[in-house]
Amino acid sequence: MKLRRAVLIAIALVAVGLAGWAAMHFLVRPPAELDLSRSKPSAMGLYSVAMAPEIEPVQRGPLQALVLTLATPDGKPVEGAHITVGGGMPQHGHGLPTSPEVTAYLGDGRYRVEGVRFNMSGWWELKFAISASPGDDSVTFNLVL
Repeated sequence: MKLRRAVLIAIALVAVGLAGWAAMHFLVRPPAELDLSRSKPSAMGLYSVAMAPEIEPVQRGPLQALVLTLATPDGKPVEGAHITVGGGMPQHGHGLPTSPEVTAYLGDGRYRVEGVRFNMSGWWELKFAISASPGDDSVTFNLVL
């Protein structure tokens, strides 16, 4: 009888723990003041950056591509940039489920980024590290799916 009671208590504790974990990870709302702009200056102001998903709205599930447009603050296109892509879900503590990368320079400061995938709904960050002739800088875009 004591063993059965101990097993039932253990099961109840696990269920409560899982419910708490699920609530924390899946029901957390993004910050109300979250910047969802698709165009902004880079962190140190070396670049004006715009991000445009090739298909709107951005979806959960399939691989997607986007175009990142880089210009100097005075509007001149940035050519020959080396761009790395990172990101993840800040509230969940994990990164992107894929390894997106720049696959083509499209001209006029536009770079195609392929391999972007969002495997769940919620707040995502896409982080771009930029290295070009004006210098090294970065920019972060927020998306909510």
